[in-house]
Amino acid sequence: MVYITLFTVAFLSATLLPLGSEALLLYDVSQNYSLFLLWLFASTGNTLGSMLNYWLGLKGEVYLEKKGYLSAKNMNKAKISFAKYGGWTLLLSWVPIIGDPLTFIAGVLKYDFRYFTLLVFAAKSIRYAAVIFLSSSLSV
Repeated sequence: MVYITLFTVAFLSATLLPLGSEALLLYDVSQNYSLFLLWLFASTGNTLGSMLNYWLGLKGEVYLEKKGYLSAKNMNKAKISFAKYGGWTLLLSWVPIIGDPLTFIAGVLKYDFRYFTLLVFAAKSIRYAAVIFLSSSLSV
């Protein structure tokens, strides 16, 4: 149940919802659960949440603008940045505040889904590995 909870929180925190999964991950590490399974479930959940953002961008940009959830001005700024720096910006998908919109913009721009998945999984799994490593190595 611990791993499913972490997966769910990691999934939701990768969407456009304002959540974080690191606190739960740190708690689970402190409870001596399998570090590999914690990493796997957190990384997979977070990546799948970003895939949802991609799909929303792919299918829902016009709808979300009409409903007022997105502004055309901010979308244009994000599109310009993404186009300028390319898919490598997805390596920043783990960064709070900017990471989730990047994955959304990738969908809007119809960025190659295979590369999207590879870059996002790499970024998020490295972040979780770093959190686990630092928290487990700093534990007394």
